[in-house]
Amino acid sequence: MKADKNAISDFLFFQEDEITSSIVYAKLAHIVKDSENKKTLLQIAAEEKAHYEILKRHTGKEVAPNRWRIFKYYWLARILGLTFAIKLMEKEERDAQEVYARYPEYPELEKLGRDEEVHEQKLIGLINEEKLEYMGSVVLGLNDALVEFTGALAGFTLALSNAHLIALTGSITGIAAALSMASSEYLSTKSEEGDSKHPVKAAVYTGIAYIITVVALVAPFIFIENVLVALGLMLVMALTIIALFNYYYAVARGESFKKRFLEMAILSFTVAGISFLIGYALKTLTGIDAA
Repeated sequence: MKADKNAISDFLFFQEDEITSSIVYAKLAHIVKDSENKKTLLQIAAEEKAHYEILKRHTGKEVAPNRWRIFKYYWLARILGLTFAIKLMEKEERDAQEVYARYPEYPELEKLGRDEEVHEQKLIGLINEEKLEYMGSVVLGLNDALVEFTGALAGFTLALSNAHLIALTGSITGIAAALSMASSEYLSTKSEEGDSKHPVKAAVYTGIAYIITVVALVAPFIFIENVLVALGLMLVMALTIIALFNYYYAVARGESFKKRFLEMAILSFTVAGISFLIGYALKTLTGIDAA
């Protein structure tokens, strides 16, 4: 049965979405190495194409895929990982089940919306990606670096009062802390029985995450002479890193971005504020001025 004029607009939207998603999943299947992931993606692609054909019977029209979305999700998968790209795509899609419910005269499509949501989520849950296995290591490295290092740099700012000296001291402290964290992650992963993570890889992920954070936070003190301006920019950098990382983690893990972001931001800035006051107190009490 061809859809009436009121339904055609909605059905055409989903028709485009189904054919676009089908092509995205098929393209992603060609870039993954894991055979089970490839099989899962091809299965989803076939289902999306079948849904497109069902909708076409009701609209009576062919619909071209959205080339920008295909390009976007393909490269997101290449750069940020398969799971992130797929979860973001599902997150941004319009709720088919809710829209189809407005048209009870098309029970086939209402059931299609329910089945698609349930079935695809189950299939996506089967995807196994190494990047996510080591996500805990990256979380550990970034969490510790952001909290510890924003606090350390805030304390150095008033205690030392010299931007280049703060950058040098911070770099030494940060690199030493990165090596320490990487070593701890190696020993921790190695001692956990049944853990599928490789200890060396876990250590490398943790160390790299820590060092990247250290470089980003120290940079303002290298290029800006005014220590208070550099401190302010450092805190902005910390907030940006917290936002970017937690957005990635929230999408990939299907968790609340707002909750994770606020928790981490409040903790980091609280520690930075306390450390800043401690640096000021120590400088006043000792009378030492490194400027």
